[in-house]
Formats: sequence, C-alpha cells, structure tokens
Amino acid sequence: MQSALPTSAAGQLGYLLILLLLMTSQPGQAQTGPGLSSVSGRVQSAVGGKPIQFANVTLHRAEDSSAVKTEFSDAQGAFRLEQQAGGAFLVSVTQLGFTSYWSPAFELTAGGQNLPDITLRATASTQLKEVTVTGQKPLYERLADRTVVNVEGSTLASGNTTLDVLSRAPGVTVDSNDNLVLRGRQGLLVLIDGKRQPMTGPELADYLRALPAEQLASIELITNPPAKYDAQGGAGVIAINLKKDQRLGTNGSVNASYGRGEYGKFTSGLTLNHRRKDLNAFGSYTYTNREGFERLALQREFYQNRLLQGSSNQDNYLRNQPQSHTWRAGLDYTLSKRSLLGAVVNGVALRNPSSATNTVRLFDARNQPQTSFRATNDRVLSRPSVAANLNFKHSFADSSGSPMLNLDADYSRYGTERSQVLTTFFDQEPGRAPTLLSGTQNGELTIQSLKADYTRQLPRQVRLEAGAKATLVYSDNDIMFVDVVEGIVTPNLNLTNRFRYDENINAAYVTLTHTTPKLTLSVGLRGEQTNVEGRQEIGNDTFDRNYFQLFPSAKIERTLSDKHTVGLALGRRINRPTYNQLNPFRSFVDATSYKAGNPNLRPETSYNLDLTHTFDQKHIIGLSYARTERVIINVVRPDLANDRLVLNQDVNLRAQHYYALTLTAPLEPLKGLSVYNNAVIYYAYFVGNQFGTALSRGRLACLLSSNSTLTLPQGWTAELSTSYQSRERYGFQDLRAFGQVTAGVQKSLWTQKASLRFNVADIFYTTPQRVTAIYDNFAETFRSAQDSRVATLAFTYRFGNDKLAPIRRRQSGAEDEKRRAQ
Repeated sequence: MQSALPTSAAGQLGYLLILLLLMTSQPGQAQTGPGLSSVSGRVQSAVGGKPIQFANVTLHRAEDSSAVKTEFSDAQGAFRLEQQAGGAFLVSVTQLGFTSYWSPAFELTAGGQNLPDITLRATASTQLKEVTVTGQKPLYERLADRTVVNVEGSTLASGNTTLDVLSRAPGVTVDSNDNLVLRGRQGLLVLIDGKRQPMTGPELADYLRALPAEQLASIELITNPPAKYDAQGGAGVIAINLKKDQRLGTNGSVNASYGRGEYGKFTSGLTLNHRRKDLNAFGSYTYTNREGFERLALQREFYQNRLLQGSSNQDNYLRNQPQSHTWRAGLDYTLSKRSLLGAVVNGVALRNPSSATNTVRLFDARNQPQTSFRATNDRVLSRPSVAANLNFKHSFADSSGSPMLNLDADYSRYGTERSQVLTTFFDQEPGRAPTLLSGTQNGELTIQSLKADYTRQLPRQVRLEAGAKATLVYSDNDIMFVDVVEGIVTPNLNLTNRFRYDENINAAYVTLTHTTPKLTLSVGLRGEQTNVEGRQEIGNDTFDRNYFQLFPSAKIERTLSDKHTVGLALGRRINRPTYNQLNPFRSFVDATSYKAGNPNLRPETSYNLDLTHTFDQKHIIGLSYARTERVIINVVRPDLANDRLVLNQDVNLRAQHYYALTLTAPLEPLKGLSVYNNAVIYYAYFVGNQFGTALSRGRLACLLSSNSTLTLPQGWTAELSTSYQSRERYGFQDLRAFGQVTAGVQKSLWTQKASLRFNVADIFYTTPQRVTAIYDNFAETFRSAQDSRVATLAFTYRFGNDKLAPIRRRQSGAEDEKRRAQ
C-alpha cells in the first residue's frame, strides 16, 4: 500500500487541475449573460420613521439562504447591493436592538430591484439616541436548510465550554459515551471554522471541553447537507464558527471566568485584531483549567445457556484536571480587487492528568460473595496539535455574481502521548502481592489536503458549483505494556503492538441549482474514491480497502404563498470510522474492564429523506426517514480469551431504520420575551446480530427543548434553557431519561464595552445517565455522572474602534479527516 500511495497530496490533483483549467478557461464568457444589477432600499425605525445607520443588510440566494454580499446602511438608512442579474434572492436586515427582517423572494433583473422601505421594530431595551442602539441577535434562528445558534453574547455561553453549549442546542444531546447525537442519530461531521476535527467520542468531547464558548460566534445544525460538503457524517453536519472581530483598526477583547461545581473551573483569554483596507491580521489565546470528576457504577451478570454463572459490582471515581492552551493566528491580504490570499495557523496543547479509584466485588451464581479487590488507575494524556491553512480566492469579474475560484492547502499534525499505571490490591488475599500494569502510547497523525471549489452563474437562473479534493493521512501508534509483580518487570506481549494506518481519499462534486421566486430546485453528485491500508506489527495482521462510491443529493423548495413553503431534500452519506475507533490500543478502567479500538470496523452508509412545511417563515413541521447500513454502535461484551474480562468496543450492526417528526415553534408571548421551542419525536429500529445475540428492536422516543430570552431595561438580559430526553434505545443499549435546566443573567457595562454574566448549569442535577445492555450471555447496567452542576461568573471587556467592516470566514480542505484523527 505504501508504494501505491503518492508521497504528497499534490500527486492526487492532476485530474483536478485539468478540471479547473476547463472551468476557468474563457472567463470572459461570464459577461455574455445578464449584466450587473443592484438591490437598493432604505432601513428605518418603526418609531417616527427615523433612518437606521449601520444596519447589516445581506443579500441571500433564495434556494439555500446562503449569503452573497453584505453592506451597511448609511446615515440616511439607505443601502445598495450590486449583483449579477439573474436568479432569485432574499434580503435580510439585522441591527442590534431591533427585530430582524427577511424579505420575500424576488427575481433580480437587469433593471435592478428597489425594495419598499424596511421598517424595524425596536426590542424592549433599545434606546435611540441619534443612532446608538443596544441589543443582540436572537439566540436561535431557522434558515432554509439549517438551525443557527447565535452563541456570541449569550449568558448561557459565559464560562461554559463548547460541549456545554452544544448539549443545550435544539435536537442535540451528548450520550453516556460522550458521542454527539443530533435528533437521535449518531455519526456527525463536526466542523470548526470549516475545518473538520480529526476525532470523535471522548476525544472530540475533550477537545470541545477545552474550547471556551466565549470564542464562538455561532453553531449551525444541518441535517441534510448539499454535495459541496464532504460525504462524511450520515446524521448531518455541526458547523462551529469562531468569533472574528469586525471592527476597523486595532482592537480586541479580554475575558475571564470562574465556575464552581464540586471543583473549580477557570478560563481566561485574549483576542487581537488589526484590520485596514487591504489587510486583516488576527490572533487569539485561551487558557483553561477545568477540574472535574466522573462517577461510574456498574452491575454485571454473566450467563451460560441462559443460566446465571456469576455477577460483579463496581464503583469507580475519577478525578481529572484537564488544562489546555489554545491559540490561533492568521491574516487575510487583498492582492487586488478580484483576488484575496489568506493564511491561518492554530494549535492546541491539551494535558489531562487523572487519578481513579475502583472497587470490584465478585459474586457466584447464588449471589454469594466470592472475593473483592480494589485498584488505583493513574493516567496522563497529552495531545499537542498544530494545523496550517493557506487559501486563495479569485473572482473573474468585478461583481459578486461572477465566476469564483477558491483554493485551499492544509497541513495538520496531531500527537498523542498516553501513559497509564493500573495497580490492583487483593485485600482479601493477604499473601497475594499487588499487581501493576503499566502502558504507554506514542502516536502521530499527519494530514495533507488540497481542495478547489468553483462557482459560476449560468443562463436561465442556473448556478453551477463544482470542486475537487485530495487528502492523504498517515497514522502511526506505538503501544507498549509491561506487568510488574513483586518488583519483576515483564513485557506484556498480549497487549503490546504497533498500529499503522494510511488513507487516501480523492473526491469531486458538481451541483446545479435553478431558482425562481417561487421554486428552487437543486441536484448534486459527489464521488469519493477511498484507499486504505492498516497494519499491526505483532501478528502481522493487515487489511486493505479500496472502493469508490457516489453520493447523490437533491432538494426542492416551493413557495405556496406568503405564509406557506414546502421542501423536500434527500441524499446519501457515509460515516467512516475515526482513526481512534480503528486503533487497537487498550485503555483499562480496572482489572476487569477495558476499552479498545476495532481495526475491522467498516464505514456505515445512510440514505436520508426530509420533508418540511414552513409557516410564516418560522414555524416548521418536518418528517424524516433514514436507513443506515452497517450502522456503528457501541457494545460491551466478555473478552473471548477471558469471560470475566469485559471489552467496550465499537462494532457494525446490519442496519438501522429511523423515522422522525420535528416541530419548531419560536414565540414572542410578551414584549422583550422570545421563546424558541423544539420537539423531535422519533423511532429508531435496529436489526442485526452480535456475539450470538440477535437484535430486532426499537423504541419511540422524544427530545424536547425550550430556550427563553428576556430583554430588560438598563442593559439587563436573562436566559433560561431547558431540555428533556426521554427513554430511548440505541443498538443493544436501553438509555433512561435525563434532562437539564440552565439559567443565566447578563449586565452590559460602560456603554457596551464590557459585560458581566452569571449562570448556573444543570440546576437540578438531572444530567446523570443510566444505561442497560442485555445480551444472551451477558448483561450490564451502569450509571454515570459528571461535575455538571456549575455556577459561573464571567467578565468580558472589549477595546478598540467600534466601526464595523465586512467579515470573511474561511473553510479549509481538511475538514473530513481532522474529525477522524485521534
């Protein structure tokens, strides 16, 4: 395999360059279609018709609400957006302290579009003094194909982590294994500023816990993404967008927070930004120290021919102190009116020492005590990472509707250093010496990626999007264990190994979108070729997987009237195992339990269908169906070599069928009070066989959430977040109901320069989870709890110029692989 793969991603892009040459040749043809046109209008206040200056006016494509161009209204409230004629568009207007506005769809002709005066209604706390306003974006917004959580400025974000905010987002939960779940489905593509994170499960959760929510601008939840996104993520996409200062000149912010649950949690950070006409340089640094705990209580029963052979009870208490240093630096430079060059480098240094104590009690078939022992487990995890992106953007004409080319080159390196010392004491056997198992893992993961995206407007209101991408991944993990008994050190050859993994993915896509004021039709096709080789040094076990798959997608949206819109979306997606899920490294909880990767894990593929009806541009009813083949689930089972040793591992099950009804109802029952309600009622049905146990079961479940924001006078804001996850089934696991209530209050200080926030998360401590898994020869019930009830006080201060400038956000080419790394 090694010889079959090129030594760099550049070798995979020969066909890509040919494609781009064909796309970009004769760029002057773009001028043969409709000429440059414009959209103009005026923004005014509902009070006296006063003009509103600096209102954010954005032109969107009607088919998917994607932003095309943004301008600010002038001192008279007037604005003008230039755009190539042809196609259907929408205009949105936002301003702090006012309700947002969305126009009906319209077709942009050569004669231009002059909109009627746009009137914005002030929120309760708006104070008009000339053009000075106070306020913030709504916490939740529903666009054509996604739900947006506007984290920036929210009291619920202060002092919390990104994982905390995600767990309170509509339709999102975090299960007992730290997996992100969207509307009851696992297998998500997680992007941060367009870059996929190379991890999942506990590794991704640790990273998101280290990323303070104060750094977030917004989170987008996309259940049926178009072909331009990587096909990875059968359940959809979670796109996390970081803050980027929009003010001109030199400016920034500092923040600090302290939270207290059972242990303390401290976060501090600094952001700097310098923006002028042709250059924007930015940087940030954040330090976190979030001490916490995990409690885990397990009860296991072992059977043979359905007869009880024995059982065990275990109590685990782990105390950890993860510390992280997160930094980012970059710049955007305007080469010319049509070309822009950008670069960004970011890194994370995570160190998580932990110490656990464990007690195990063993019982015979008559439930009589056999023996007991206790253990200590000291672990240290270090995960340094650095990622660099170089990007180039070029427009082939002087208008926002002209052909556009985006190029990205990415290089990322992720390290893993893990050590573990498990000491077992046999207190009931006085003559037996303690045993010590010591293990280390040294791992390195390198990702190289090149990506190109091209868009252009075609005749008859058709837009073309096309692109290609090539990625190379190299992973090497060296694992070593030793046993220490009475001071004698012996290598443990059963646990020691070295795992190497090489992967090459080549992809290309094309999407055609036809838009009229009443109808939007989009069809896309993405092809991905995958070449994989994995090798274990001991045992000489290897596997090769080479396959090509197509991922079609389609969407149709019809506007029936000013109040009613219906839409249908379908697509096929894939969920490849993460590199950590494939790595056979064993992580021991105690002398009877361990977790390991599965080199034989196969990708799962999903077919997704969504039907939606939107009333009054905000109330939504949705019906969904998904079929997933070779669905990846988590199982616990006795080890084949030792039936009293239990393995926790991810495996493939034959299929999952998923049906869902989604209801979204944003309300404004009182002046200054907005309430966003979301309900997902779903049925997940699993079919397959694992370890001799046949499974053909499902359960009706629901996920309810409600988030309220109350805007008060004198710069005060209060927020309340509640959610409830009913009992549900996922594979062999029966998960009991849980929920949370979080409340916060915020006070703006010093004419919006600073803010003081206080919030309490999980007020009633209802997030601990209980799970039962039953197999033919084994049953396990566990209850897990973490340090989730936390009171936090946070302070933020902004300094610098208050003049705004347009913002640019970058998506790189290595999104897919970065999620799957360790």
